[in-house]
Amino acid sequence: MSFEETLSYDDVLLLPSYSEVLPEDIDLGVELFAGVRLNVPVLSAAMDTVTEQQMAIGLALQGGVGVIHRNLTVDEQARQVAAVKRYLNWIIAAPLTVTEDLTVREVWEQMQANDVSGMPVVRGNTLVGIITSRDMRFCSDLSLKVRDVMTSDLVVEVGRPDIASAQQKFNTHKIEKLPVVDDAGELTGLITVKDMEKHRQFPRAAVDQHGRLLVGAAVAPNGLAERMSALVEAQADFVVMDAAHGDSKNVLDGVRYIKQHYDLPVVGGNIATAEGAEHLIDAGADAIKVGVGPGSICTTRVVAGIGVAQFSAVRNAAEVAVKRGVPVIADGGIKYSGDIAKALAAGAHAVMIGNLFAGLRESPGREIIFEGRIFKTYRGMGSLGAIKQGSGDRYQMAQGEDPVPEGVEGRVPYKGELEPFLHQLVVGVKKGMGYCGCATLAELRAYEKFVRVTSAGLKEGHVHDVAITQEPPNYSR
Repeated sequence: MSFEETLSYDDVLLLPSYSEVLPEDIDLGVELFAGVRLNVPVLSAAMDTVTEQQMAIGLALQGGVGVIHRNLTVDEQARQVAAVKRYLNWIIAAPLTVTEDLTVREVWEQMQANDVSGMPVVRGNTLVGIITSRDMRFCSDLSLKVRDVMTSDLVVEVGRPDIASAQQKFNTHKIEKLPVVDDAGELTGLITVKDMEKHRQFPRAAVDQHGRLLVGAAVAPNGLAERMSALVEAQADFVVMDAAHGDSKNVLDGVRYIKQHYDLPVVGGNIATAEGAEHLIDAGADAIKVGVGPGSICTTRVVAGIGVAQFSAVRNAAEVAVKRGVPVIADGGIKYSGDIAKALAAGAHAVMIGNLFAGLRESPGREIIFEGRIFKTYRGMGSLGAIKQGSGDRYQMAQGEDPVPEGVEGRVPYKGELEPFLHQLVVGVKKGMGYCGCATLAELRAYEKFVRVTSAGLKEGHVHDVAITQEPPNYSR
């Protein structure tokens, strides 16, 4: 009997080399698959204490992408995906519209229901006016028709607009919404000043070809048709086959089903071996998610006695995936920004983060005050609470079966807002790449210079023999 030694992130370090690369020269952009390009190689985990619409919006604005968890009803998950897609646009291709014969009350109800402040007025497909909350603010009779209060003297963009032309019209006419029409006067889109301002404020946002934020959603092999149809309608950019054991028949069949019936990228996972990666790629997965048991709240390795230390798992999967042109996502085990650099150098195109994001304001976990400090709840999707809310199938549990958890429920310190926290992680990764002389993620994946670390070396690398009096924002024991 022979034993294969596997390594975690703590077991290795990147070897520094001669460099002419400064952190500000480094490009962290990566294309996961067609139509999904990230400016920061980070995804937020599909966990019910990590990613819902607020986290997905916040991370996409900073260049990453969130994956909304599936412990939600089909309708609620689709609603959250649609909310992320609506948050930012360049041109709204199919804006909500009203007709002239509706009452002001009916329009007001539609605006409140859809959280919009104005809608174009059409006759057939022809634009005849626009009605906004400003038009209705001074209307005391809500039974009036739209034609009586709408603005009919319109400023519009004709044909295919450009940013400079649209901005000039906003500045000149002091308007907030700019309809787009074709040569026949038919409505083809809508530009809002709020979206223009967001694009200026977040120039590194991860967006699709229409300028909308990117967002993914988790799915399971069971109930796949209903959930997929809703997510496609909500315009999700990709889906993640969310299972603890991705190298299994039901997961592989689920990946095949999605590729046969939907024109949408699918991430397959989770796996920890080269064989598992090969099987998912053969089934049609557009990306592979790697990690069995490395999460801080996961007990799979203890309960089931299986797993592969995460650094080795990523290396094993990447060796197969790189030959097939399929990207790898390293899921779990990230404690510091240096772990992200190691995962990317091991062959991952991006990392998926749970624990580090769970303590942020944007995460959906509850805030808890304990001994004078603020914490947020964080639990594994294999914990008792998550299983009771619907994630048992992720861990091969039959409905109604007495749960055998593979995760715990806990708390993590409150870390504030996403933007400054992510900045610490991103710059840390850039620093690591600078030490190696790598200006791009492709160069880092090809670097392949690591050294083993002993337990004494690990201790030496952490803060030691001192009491920390000012804790930095990017380091905690």
